Amino acid sequence: MRHLIDPLDFTVSETERLLGLAQQIMDRPGDFARRCEGRILATLFFEPSTRTRLSFESAMLRLGGQVLGFSSAQSSSASKGESVADTIRMISGYADIAAMRHFKEGAPLVASRYAKIPVINAGDGGHQHPTQTLTDLFMIRRSRGKAGGLTIGLCGDLKFGRTVHSLIKSLVRYPNMRFVLISPEELRAPGYILKEVLAPSGHPYTEVLRMEEVMPQLDVLYMTRVQRERFFNEEDYVRLKDSYILTPEKLRAAKQDLAILHPLPRVNEIHKAVDEDPRALYFEQARGGVFVRMALILALLGLEPDILREEN
Repeated sequence: MRHLIDPLDFTVSETERLLGLAQQIMDRPGDFARRCEGRILATLFFEPSTRTRLSFESAMLRLGGQVLGFSSAQSSSASKGESVADTIRMISGYADIAAMRHFKEGAPLVASRYAKIPVINAGDGGHQHPTQTLTDLFMIRRSRGKAGGLTIGLCGDLKFGRTVHSLIKSLVRYPNMRFVLISPEELRAPGYILKEVLAPSGHPYTEVLRMEEVMPQLDVLYMTRVQRERFFNEEDYVRLKDSYILTPEKLRAAKQDLAILHPLPRVNEIHKAVDEDPRALYFEQARGGVFVRMALILALLGLEPDILREEN
């Protein structure tokens, strides 16, 4: 039995096969419409979510399966003090696979140790978000033809942004990558990302304050919002929330084939006028997440046995 807790739980080859399956599902959805009949997905969301929870539910329903679960800790027995371990033990008797989002870092990992079913980390605090990473890689592949040999700018909240941390951990495994980290001093990437992920990889990276100075270099621009829920006080959030706003004017110096991505939700870090730019791929990115999660569910349930196989 396999789980997806960390982006590195799958090898590069397994990841590529999974994303290839997602492309097949996108191209021929009817071929997969009954693959999960009789199977149940539990969505255990201890933290609010729109895209991730609904895309998991859409994925399972499109595969012919069913869904049960909760959308906040207050609507679960966690509000009564039930532990994650006890919750997943119980859910293992109700469902065939579980997707868990939790406000505490490491909670899905704990769940995986007690589960009798595959567990998918749907985001744990400011730590990891591996299914968003798979979605990001899927969109990078579709827009650029490959995941390696690119210069990617990651902009905004690089300190608390779990999507950024997960994406960097995955992309360093691809050849000839260059990373440009764009953020205010207060929201710089954590030390462990720089020292334990980027530096050992040998890939070049730079940290800059201004988006405009690096725009012409970028093949991919990954925007993120400044997350109010990660701040301890409102004053710091208000001071930093408008640090970077992408506008059509700032894109004039960008490459014509730049891919603009965003894990969403967007607040105001991408001006709505940018939505009309053909390089703005964030809504298509969100749509692709459904096919990625369909592929992941099939792989973890063993319904596509060749996807997650150990490498020789």
